[in-house]
Amino acid sequence: MATLAIADNPIQAMPPELGDLYSRYADIVYRTALRVTGSTADAEDVLQTVFLRVLKREEPLDPLRAPEGFLRRSAANAAIDIVRRRQTWRQESISETPDRLKQESSAELKQQLRQALAGLEPRDAEMFVLRYIEGLANGEIAEIYGLEKTTIAVRLHRIRESLKVKLGN
Repeated sequence: MATLAIADNPIQAMPPELGDLYSRYADIVYRTALRVTGSTADAEDVLQTVFLRVLKREEPLDPLRAPEGFLRRSAANAAIDIVRRRQTWRQESISETPDRLKQESSAELKQQLRQALAGLEPRDAEMFVLRYIEGLANGEIAEIYGLEKTTIAVRLHRIRESLKVKLGN
């Protein structure tokens, strides 16, 4: 994984608070982005984007107010933005072995899901990523958004139904 560079200086040039946040949460941000984008290069871009946004914030993140939730949401948003910008689909010939077909159809399915997520409202896509890709519980998501657990459950159900329609299932 790449280190965050600010003005061509490595991580040591960061303010100490940001360096601490980066040390603690860079892996989480990177993994979240990688799961959403499916690309290591895009995940590294998201990692830098998220921490540069934190650096540019007018008020610093309060470590007592769950920065992990904020950073996961930021990573999901930035990754979804990249997927939205990616409009071209790679299409390859499907004249390979059955194992190759299975891998390609799995990759194609993931790409279709990424495209469907990109078509959702940002907050809905974010919630879906946090629940079904990052594996957070409904209660944890409710805490992040300041909503009731049942509200999150209903919203996630509606998001899943919307994705089923978009994916043709």
